[in-house]
Amino acid sequence: MRFRPAFLLLSLGLSIPLLAHAASPRTCLVVGVSDGDTLTARCGRSGAYEQVKVRIAAIDAPEKAQPYGQRSRQALSRLCYAEKAVITERDTDRYGRTVADVRCNGEDAGRRMVAEGWAWVYDYHGIVKKRGGDLFRLEATARAQHLGLWADTAPTPPWDWRRERREQPRSHNNNNNNNNGGSQPWGDVRFEPLS
Repeated sequence: MRFRPAFLLLSLGLSIPLLAHAASPRTCLVVGVSDGDTLTARCGRSGAYEQVKVRIAAIDAPEKAQPYGQRSRQALSRLCYAEKAVITERDTDRYGRTVADVRCNGEDAGRRMVAEGWAWVYDYHGIVKKRGGDLFRLEATARAQHLGLWADTAPTPPWDWRRERREQPRSHNNNNNNNNGGSQPWGDVRFEPLS
């Protein structure tokens, strides 16, 4: 098989844009922490900043309103808030957030959150197994030592907590439909005109 120079140049020309879109690490300033697995970073240069909402890859932390949610958020804040973070994009989630590995002060934020017991391992698309599974070992150690949320005898994983919250309004509305035709969201309360 003989390669032609035109074919070679065309092949190189097509592969260069693909390489340019490969996830390369970005150094950004962390300007906000929403919860124990989500932060907001300001990336780019002065005058051309881009604000990026980042979900830390491979972990899931308690929601803010969930037990340990505020403490988990505080732990991530102590590590990353107002610090430069190296963000390596892995994916985009259904909410449009960048799913990424995040390093703050030279430390992997996801590993630290799991090791200190402030987050569960979330093996999204088998990412943890592909990396050797060490996050599972860190979680097991934190659980055995009752660190962070593992001080609770049976902490509720955030995915279960979110599902319960999604199902709760439906059952509440069904009760309303049975009691008062569903016209009032406040249930059986009847309002009488003031005289």
